[in-house]
Amino acid sequence: MKKQLILLGKYTLIRMSRRGSILHTRTHWLLLGLALLCSLVLFMYLLECAPQTDGNASLPGVVGENYGKEYYQALLQEQEEHYQTRATSLKRQIAQLKQELQEMSEKMKSLQERKNIGANGIGYQGNKEQAPSDLLEFLHSQIDKAEVSTGAKLPSYYRTERDKGTQYELFFKKADLMEYRHVTLFRPFGPLMKVKSEMIDITRSIINIIVPLAERTEAFAQFMQNFRDVCIHQDKRIHLTVVYFGKEGLSKVKSILESVASESNFHNYTLVSLNEEFNRGRGLNVGARAWDKGEVLMFFCDVDIFFSAEFLNSCRLNAEPGKKVFYPVVFSLYNPAIVYANQDAPPPVEQQLVHKKDSGFWRDFGFGMTCQYRSDFLTIGGFDMEVKGWGGEDVHLYRKYLHGDLIVIRTPVPGLFHLWHEKHCADELTPEQYRMCIQSKAMNEASHSHLGMMVFREEIEMHLHKQAYRTNSEAVG
Repeated sequence: MKKQLILLGKYTLIRMSRRGSILHTRTHWLLLGLALLCSLVLFMYLLECAPQTDGNASLPGVVGENYGKEYYQALLQEQEEHYQTRATSLKRQIAQLKQELQEMSEKMKSLQERKNIGANGIGYQGNKEQAPSDLLEFLHSQIDKAEVSTGAKLPSYYRTERDKGTQYELFFKKADLMEYRHVTLFRPFGPLMKVKSEMIDITRSIINIIVPLAERTEAFAQFMQNFRDVCIHQDKRIHLTVVYFGKEGLSKVKSILESVASESNFHNYTLVSLNEEFNRGRGLNVGARAWDKGEVLMFFCDVDIFFSAEFLNSCRLNAEPGKKVFYPVVFSLYNPAIVYANQDAPPPVEQQLVHKKDSGFWRDFGFGMTCQYRSDFLTIGGFDMEVKGWGGEDVHLYRKYLHGDLIVIRTPVPGLFHLWHEKHCADELTPEQYRMCIQSKAMNEASHSHLGMMVFREEIEMHLHKQAYRTNSEAVG
């Protein structure tokens, strides 16, 4: 009887709600009042029908414990069925929303592809997860603000802009052709988007290699051997400028240049002689101004540098006039007398050019080797001649570029090696310069493990002596 009344109440409510949707407003409120009245009557009836204990009426579950548990279990089961029905409905709605979102994404992708085609194939591309137009506008605005386009200068050589995204520079070379495809990508903390795709022809890109030098004629002869093999025989788009300080050794340098020129029919070199004390910054300034044929890409190089033809192309690809300067990280070789101490003699230089932990290290604190265009170098003011002594002029120029308008590219380069040579730290250096010189000297000598073996040499020899003595004693006994 009670279940029938409950069903009757539900049926009455359903009938009334359906009819109320089509009746006049006043009739709607009247039916609602009747529904409330019926509900009240039904509730009073249930109270009257509740079982009695000791002649006293009570609510279910208060005194009649068994009845109360069954009643609440029925209510819980009814609520559970209701929530399951609701969950099924929500899952169906979520599936529909996902389908609509997928269709919207495909439409956005189609519109974006049409936009890219209209821009000659160069523009922004999204992926399947691309968001609607409001997010695309935000991502485009991030690219417009980023340093990759014409945005604000980021005072760091890292290509991740902390409030915008990450820039990628990719170069793809065609087989047997001096032609590269340059692809610039920018990821503004969202989907990867293509900024531009272009062809770069470096066939006629000449590099003016500028080498400041004083004495050290044997090192220069070794440098010219590498220069002949790489620049004259392979690359063939190089001009060499040697700025020589002092008189001693000058005739030997001239003889080496003339010998290479006659053997290889090479005449693209300039020798500038300065009768003054050696100053690297001064030599590079003079070498840059000695070129009188307009714009040119310059590679500031030392006589102890060994480079490959592939590095020269990296120099061309990572420097751009008015846009970028290139500061490659050099792999510096350790003292071969220590690295190859277990051999009768160190191997030839070409066999020492390997990237191993015990053979050398990446000189990430050195800024002497750099590729930049002559116009950018002159515009920024070149090297500061007020900086005297070892190392300071390189860091000063690097910092000027960091605080300037150009992008500084800083990355390790496999084809660029600094050959070991003994360093001397002069007494007239400032404390800061002397500290830098000693640090460089220590790091250039040997790896950490090799230096440790040298420091504990006496302890190692004592251990070996004890081991040999113990072995001999056991053999005699």
